[in-house]
Amino acid sequence: MLVGMESQEVERKVLLILRIVSESPDPVGARIIARRMQDYGIDLTERAVRYHLKLMDERGLTHLVGRDGRLITEHGIDELKSALVQDKVGLVLSKIEMQAFQTSFDWKTCTGQIPMNVSLFSQKEFDRAVSVMVPVFKTKLCAGDRVAVAREGEKIGDLIVPEGKVALGTVCSVLVNGVLLKAGIPMDSRFGGILQLRNRQPRRFVELIHYAGSSLDPSEVFIRGKMTSVRKAARNGNGKILSNFREVPAICRPIVEETMEGLLKAGLRGVLLMGNTSEPVCEIPVEINKIGMILIGGMNPVAAAEEVGIEAENRAMSTIVDYQNLIKFEELQK
Repeated sequence: MLVGMESQEVERKVLLILRIVSESPDPVGARIIARRMQDYGIDLTERAVRYHLKLMDERGLTHLVGRDGRLITEHGIDELKSALVQDKVGLVLSKIEMQAFQTSFDWKTCTGQIPMNVSLFSQKEFDRAVSVMVPVFKTKLCAGDRVAVAREGEKIGDLIVPEGKVALGTVCSVLVNGVLLKAGIPMDSRFGGILQLRNRQPRRFVELIHYAGSSLDPSEVFIRGKMTSVRKAARNGNGKILSNFREVPAICRPIVEETMEGLLKAGLRGVLLMGNTSEPVCEIPVEINKIGMILIGGMNPVAAAEEVGIEAENRAMSTIVDYQNLIKFEELQK
């Protein structure tokens, strides 16, 4: 708990401000913080944000840089880690819904915004990481062959790349949620997991984390725990990859199939397998009059790099990027 705060509502606002400050590698001011808080459904004026920041400075959670910028302190980082449990539970599901709403990609015109994961690599390791990812992209064990790349000081979406780093943006599977939402199709996001492949065919989930009860993105957890074997899956078709499980109403199947074909033409893919009405998919039960869908994890290429000891700071569902600013992965090999 934050000392001296009189209500949980105030505490939640302070924790959100702390989270926003912690996600920025550079000092961030009240105007930007207020704007980003609106994405979480909290409307605070710049003046109110400055008031909270002043109190947070006094408590050692943040410190002032320049006229208005703030950086989080070690004490602030500790406070975030011990934040209210109820504020953390369901955070991933909320983020999925928010990014799906922000997705504006139109596969018919190949224009609009796409949700992206961002991984920060050391400049020295980036070229090696790219070479490790080549087989993963060639075997299509990713959510699309489009990527975004930015060097130190440049931006991917609203993320500024820190000194000494190279950022790689990979297409996030939430893209499927977004394009189907725009087509009027509701999607139930159930869990992220590790899918076992055998002879390049989906077999069963060996690990899973339900979104509704999670405070961390499952892909980040599985990568950090070194629980994948994406390189083996790309090499011989037998391995464990990052995947996600969704459900849609069975009546919507024709529109879903048309939309997925459209994404493929745009160099984007999300669906690895779509089941039949009310039938289990890879041993996962499906609700009545619904269809189960397995989406390919967008961070499988990064998982492959981690498997050979190339570390990265991973931020799943990190930002939104215009499709026109993406490049084909093969261009990184030139």
